[in-house]
Formats: sequence, structure tokens, C-alpha cells
Amino acid sequence: MIGVFDSGHGGLTVLRALHQSLPAHDFLYLGDHADAPYGDRPPEEIYHLTLAGMSRLFERGARLIIVACNTASAVALRRLQQTWLDHAWPGRRVLGVLVPMVEAVTGVPWMADVAASRQAGEARTIGIFATSRTVDSGAYPREIAARAPEVRVVQQACPELVPLIEHDASRIQLEDAVRRYVDGLMIQLDGVVPQAVMLGCTHYPLVADLFIANLPAGVEVLSQPDLTAKSLRAYLDRHPEFDQPGRGEVKFITTGDADRITTLATRFFGKPARFERV
Repeated sequence: MIGVFDSGHGGLTVLRALHQSLPAHDFLYLGDHADAPYGDRPPEEIYHLTLAGMSRLFERGARLIIVACNTASAVALRRLQQTWLDHAWPGRRVLGVLVPMVEAVTGVPWMADVAASRQAGEARTIGIFATSRTVDSGAYPREIAARAPEVRVVQQACPELVPLIEHDASRIQLEDAVRRYVDGLMIQLDGVVPQAVMLGCTHYPLVADLFIANLPAGVEVLSQPDLTAKSLRAYLDRHPEFDQPGRGEVKFITTGDADRITTLATRFFGKPARFERV
């Protein structure tokens, strides 16, 4: 079984792509709705909340977990992998949504010899829209620079966007927020049009059309759910011990109000998603 963890229900956009890519696999989704959002929490708190989520999923039988939360991936994932995972859960694996995005931007596989891969390519400008904590972590610029130093990365925090999406804000409210954040990025770029932008939060695919409408024509908008699904398929090809199809079951659990989350989840997952509280 493959576990998928998010601080809320934005990760359902990733789960949807994973399930479409691997329909025979069983998935267990955990949303830590009781503690959401993570975007403005201190890093140490994010680490311990993410660790608790990993433990819950492993205890329920997951052998491989996708951290479908950019904030948790940027702030906590590396530390979990390096100092906790092998000791607490030997033989298990935890992957995040940050890696597929960095690989897509740089064209350099995550496990490649970075020093050997440092061949200057075409100079490009990439914009990143993300939560405040993901931006503050510097994870995306740091990892991109290590693999493709010629790529200029400019980040724009979008602190109001997740709450607006989760509270089912009107289309006018969402468009106004997206326009302000796009304007903020373009001011930072001082007239330079980026070749691509990354939507560095799993909620943002729900308003991807608003980003496209407000960005200059021709700017590529990278789809995190699709890239994550492609990356997981490649990982399973390299690690067949984790490629264990089941009955195609998808289950949903939450630390929050299961009835309320069930009502909201359909918009993210694309079809009914019945949550149970843990």
C-alpha cells in the first residue's frame, strides 16, 4: 500500500494523479486537518507533525509514503529521511513533491552526481508560487541552484490563497488574490518574463487556470500532481520491491472533522472521498 500525506486536502490533487497513473495500487490518504495549515507554523513543529503523520501511515501498513505537502517536503522531509526513517521504520521509504519539480526544472535526476552534472545550460528564469513557509525554507532555490546554477529562481509567497481555496471563496476573490500574487512576482522580475512558473502548493492546481490567465502569454505552468505521478512511476520501475499492486482501493483518513472534510474533498479528488477520523 502507498500512503499519501498532506496537512489538509490539497494533497488530494496529487492522490488523484497517482491513482490515475497506478489504478491497480492501493492508497491510504491522511490529511492532518486538525493542525492545518502548516504554511505559517515554526519549522520544528512542522517536523514533528510530519513525523506523526508518517508514523500513522506506516502503522496502517504503508511501505512507501508520498509527502504531498510542499511545506512538509521543504521543511521536514530531508531530516526525516536522514535521522529518523531507517531507525524507526527500516525498509520503508518516504518521498516528497519537491523532487519531481526540481528535476523537471533542471533536467538533472535527483540521485545524479551533482558535481558531474554541472554543465551550464540555457539561462532561464523560473517563478515559484508557494506558501510563506515553503518560500522561507529556500528549498526550491537551493536545490535548483545545486543542479542548474544558470537558472534564476524568483519566489512569491501567497499567504492568503490556501485559506481562500479551503473556505470555498468566490471566483472573484480567488482571481483577485491570484492577480495580486502574479503582479508581485512580475514586480520582482522587473519586466523579465519567466519561461515557466511552478505552483509550489498542492492546492494551487485548483486555480491553475487563474494563474495562466494572469501570467504573460506563453509562460509554462508546471503541474505538480502530474510530475509527481510520473516520478513515482519511474521510482517504482527502479525499485520493484515497492511496486506491489493490490485491489485498487483508495481510503481516506483525517485528524479533523471527517464529515466536513468529506463534503469538501470531492472538489480536490474529482469524485466522492469518504473520510474517517483517526
